[in-house]
Amino acid sequence: MRPRLVFLALLAAMLAAAFPYAQTKPWNNAGLSGPPAGPAGPAPRRDLSGTWDAGNGGIQPTGHIAAPFTPRGEEMAKANHPGNGTRLVQVTDDNDPLSTMGDPTGFPRIVMYELRPFQIVQTPNQVLILYMFEKRWRVIWTDGRALPANPDPRWYGYSVGRWVDDTTLVVNSVGTDDRTWLDNAGNPHSNNLKVEERYHRVNRQTMELTVTLDDPAIYTKPWMAVDKLKINLMPDGSDLMEMIPSASEAAAYRRVIASQAKTK
Repeated sequence: MRPRLVFLALLAAMLAAAFPYAQTKPWNNAGLSGPPAGPAGPAPRRDLSGTWDAGNGGIQPTGHIAAPFTPRGEEMAKANHPGNGTRLVQVTDDNDPLSTMGDPTGFPRIVMYELRPFQIVQTPNQVLILYMFEKRWRVIWTDGRALPANPDPRWYGYSVGRWVDDTTLVVNSVGTDDRTWLDNAGNPHSNNLKVEERYHRVNRQTMELTVTLDDPAIYTKPWMAVDKLKINLMPDGSDLMEMIPSASEAAAYRRVIASQAKTK
């Protein structure tokens, strides 16, 4: 993570400790996991719209406990040198494409690690998810179309969704670019990864997210990466801060680290 983003993350943590309800301010919110917005009540029918915050639960610095690797998965994992998790390396050896080159976070990493506050907007044939981190958006088609059979890889894949009941949207995604990592601990995936997200709105204030991954080329069995992660509705009018990784900041970060290493 670049210096400015590290600063923002530390600032958010300090604010959370000092001002437990600072996140209720309708501006510049970094995601501080405070109380849900407004009074309790039943979940609206087939409606996830609003601005949501998973708090610290949306960031997994040690990575995820994945299913066992296949031989190809072990080879890919060994090539990844992360700055966090069980395969942690010295910062000068870190080759995370997000923090060292400013590459896109990609999907599903945007929901498995960098799930900072996000907004959901619904149209008659789409669910749009607008992420604070990277100021990125995803399109989830809800018009009944099928997923592409042989898609060209995309940083954020192809997604379709369907309501399985009045409070649960199931999203299936394919076509993810294997240059991205699953998390900042360097867990890899192939272009053939299949992802299922379940967004279950428990009540007006909260919803739960479950993410299941199926990638037979890399893992010996499907595995659940996120299990009913609690996400709170933020107040109306919340204005999320800008957290955009950039190639210039990644390069500056590498120069600073390299210069520090030379002096040791």
